[in-house]
Amino acid sequence: MKKANYFSNLVVEKEIKDSFAVNLLENTLFETAPVCRLTYNRIFLVKEGHGSVLIDNVSYPVLGNALFLLAKGQLYNFDSDTLIKGYELSFGDCFWEKAPNSASNCKAVLFNNAAANQQLNIDNEQLAELDSLFNTLYYEFSKEDYINKPDALAAYLKIIMIKIANINAALINGIDSYESRLYRKFIELVSTQYQTTHEVADFAAQLGITPRKLTDLCKYCSGKGAKDIINGQLIAEAKRSLQFSSIPVKEIAHHLNFSTPDQFSHFFKNNTQISPNNYREHFVHIGM
Repeated sequence: MKKANYFSNLVVEKEIKDSFAVNLLENTLFETAPVCRLTYNRIFLVKEGHGSVLIDNVSYPVLGNALFLLAKGQLYNFDSDTLIKGYELSFGDCFWEKAPNSASNCKAVLFNNAAANQQLNIDNEQLAELDSLFNTLYYEFSKEDYINKPDALAAYLKIIMIKIANINAALINGIDSYESRLYRKFIELVSTQYQTTHEVADFAAQLGITPRKLTDLCKYCSGKGAKDIINGQLIAEAKRSLQFSSIPVKEIAHHLNFSTPDQFSHFFKNNTQISPNNYREHFVHIGM
C-alpha cells in the first residue's frame, strides 16, 4: 500500500444516529476507499478477507480470524480491492456511557492505547463466539426502535467488549494474572493522568513497582516500553487537538503539561517527523 499523499483525500466520518451502528459485511469490497478520520470508535470482526488497511500510516494485512480496534481520532483507509466478510461496529463515547460501569476498564485497556491493540488474531473458537454475539447485536440493531433499545444495545456491546478484553489478555503469553492486571492498570492510569505527568517513575510509584519493572512489563505485554506508551498517548491527544480545533500550539503545550511551547514542538517533531504547525496545515489545506 502506498503511504504517500496520505492526507490528500481525507474525509471526516459522517454523524451516526444515536452514536451507534452495526453493519453486516457480506464479502464487502472496498474498491476506492478514501482516508477516513474517525469520529467514533470502531471494531471490525473479520471472518474472512484479503487486502490491507492503513491505520495512522501503518499498514496491516486483512486476513480472516482477526479483530481490528480503531479509536476515535485515528485515520484509516482500506487498500483498493480489499474484501471483508464479517461485521463493522461503531460507537461513540456518549453511547458507551450507557454501558454499566463494570465494563469501563475494558474500553480503557482496548482503546486508550489503540495502537497496541490495533489488530488481534483470534482462533476458530473465539471467532465462533464473537460471530454469534455480533450476529445477535446486529439482529437487535436492525429491529424497529423501541423505548429501551439503546440500553439493550449497550448491554450487548458490554459483553462483546468484555470478551475482546479477555482475548487480549490471553494473548499476553507468559504473564501471570497479577502482572496482567498491573499492565492494564498502567494503561488506565496513563489515559487519565497523561496531562499531569509524563514520567515512568510517577506511574511506577502508583503501582508499587520500580520503573525498570514497569518498562519490562510493558515491553513483554505490548512490545513497547512504558515511556513509548506515555508518549503515544500524548501524541494522539496532540494530533486530535491540532486536527479538530484552532487552539494555538502554545495552549496545547500548556494543556499537555509541557514547560514551554518549544519543548512541546521538539517532542512532537521527534515523534512524528513533522512540526505541530506543519501537521495542522495538512488538514487546513485539505479540500482547498
